Amino acid sequence: MFYKDERLALFIDGSNLYAAAKSLGFDIDYKLLRQEFMRRGKMLRAFYYTALLENDEYSPIRPLVDWLHYNGFTMVTKPAKEYTDSQGRRKVKGNMDIELAVDAMELAPHVDHVVLFSGDGDFRPLVESLQRQGVRVSVVSTIRSQPPMISDELRRQADNFIELDGLREVIGRPPRDPMPERDREVEYSEE
Repeated sequence: MFYKDERLALFIDGSNLYAAAKSLGFDIDYKLLRQEFMRRGKMLRAFYYTALLENDEYSPIRPLVDWLHYNGFTMVTKPAKEYTDSQGRRKVKGNMDIELAVDAMELAPHVDHVVLFSGDGDFRPLVESLQRQGVRVSVVSTIRSQPPMISDELRRQADNFIELDGLREVIGRPPRDPMPERDREVEYSEE
C-alpha cells in the first residue's frame, strides 16, 4: 500500500470525512491521523477543505479549523452560503471540490502518492488524471455505513481503497457530546 520513501500528500474533504466518521459512530483525532500518515511515508502536505459560516457569532467548526491550522494542516476555506429550504430548514452550501482538485493537480509533479479523504464520485476524473501523471491514489471512506459513503466509480478508479472503519483504532476517538440544538439544524449541501 505505502512505501516509506514515497512523498505523500493528504487531501481531506472536511464535510465528507466528518459525515463518514459520524455514520460509523466516531470522531477523527486529527493529530493521530497526521501521525499515522507521516509514519507511512514522507508527508509533504496535509490539506483540509471546508466552507465556513462567516456571519455566525459562533461557528461549531471554528475551533477545529484553528487547531488544524496551528498543527501542521494547510487550511483551505471559503465562506459558505446560507439558505432556507422549502421545509423551512436552515441549509448551508459550501462545495470545495474545485479548490481540492486544483491543489491536487498543482502538487502532482511533487508527490508519489495522494491520499484523498472523500467518497464523492465527482473526484473520479481527478483521480484518473493524477494516475496518468504517475501518482498513486488511495481513497479513504467507508462502505460499512448505510448507504455506503463512497461512490462505486471512485472506489474502482483508486489504486487503493482504505476503509475508514479500519482506521478507527488508529485515528478515532469516541464522539463528543451532541451538538447544541441550533447547530444540529445546519446541514451542508453539495449543490
